[in-house]
Amino acid sequence: MRHLTDDSAALADPDGDLTIRHLTDADELGLFNRISYSLNDELADDLAGGRRRLDWMWVAVRDGRLLGRIGWWTSTEGAEPQQLDIFDVDDALPDDGFRAVGAALLERAAAHVLAGVDTPPEFARYLPGDWHDDPVQRRGTELRMELLERTGARFVVERLRLEWTPGTPIAAADGRLTFRPFASDAEFLDVTTRVLTGTLDAHSVEELAEHSPREVAEAWYEDEFARYTTPREWWRVAIDDAGGIVGFVVPARNAYHPIIAYLGVLPDHRGRGYIDGILAEGTRVLHEAGVSHIRASTDVGNVPMAAAFARAGYVTFERLVNLAWS
Repeated sequence: MRHLTDDSAALADPDGDLTIRHLTDADELGLFNRISYSLNDELADDLAGGRRRLDWMWVAVRDGRLLGRIGWWTSTEGAEPQQLDIFDVDDALPDDGFRAVGAALLERAAAHVLAGVDTPPEFARYLPGDWHDDPVQRRGTELRMELLERTGARFVVERLRLEWTPGTPIAAADGRLTFRPFASDAEFLDVTTRVLTGTLDAHSVEELAEHSPREVAEAWYEDEFARYTTPREWWRVAIDDAGGIVGFVVPARNAYHPIIAYLGVLPDHRGRGYIDGILAEGTRVLHEAGVSHIRASTDVGNVPMAAAFARAGYVTFERLVNLAWS
């Protein structure tokens, strides 16, 4: 991460009374959460579970007023930060003040949290589904992105965050398909490797530019799928009338929600409408387990996948913007 100029810090603190520091006690979450954000309700549990640390959560305060905050997250206690997912500045500040406070906060906190880290973790911003049409949300998002881009970040993707709730009809089973659990980890890796050919997922495309499909699939498994504690029997392979594998779905539960973790159709079988039956199977598995809701996400640019979720009754409740340093 490139450093911002000293001028930014000076603008943020012209009178020497802006305090930038990390939290020292969990009781300070009340201060940290004075700025409203969709992740606020998760922070106490994240701290208790080791997914966040007090010295990864920073505030900028002047005269008792919270002007900004920043925070990093990881999936596993003791690991390095994996995502910068909180970066807020008081929307009441004028543009120059927003930039100045944000720049000073970002530089001071990153110097501490990312000391010794070669490449900063990805930035994630959770936004209302209509953020493009909301002047306040759009201004704040664009100013944040401007500040991050000045440190070397670049836009990666915008994603739809989706939710299904009980009472929403589940599509009838596709009579062309039967389902079974994966026979082994080896079969899972084989199928997830094959599905990467022609993928429209932006993160996968970036990973494939530097790694083989098998390496990408193995990283997925080790970093995400292997960590789910929900039954492996939920993961379903879709089989066609000829006995061949058509695709698969991974229903699971992460640390926060029941999810459709992954859904794919193998390249030779795309364009035949199999996606609807595979998604319906994953939804059915979780519904029969008694979940109160199901979360999923897909890239805005992955039009076929987004359309399949819409047909299945998944609604967009939020969007997610990712930037990355490389």
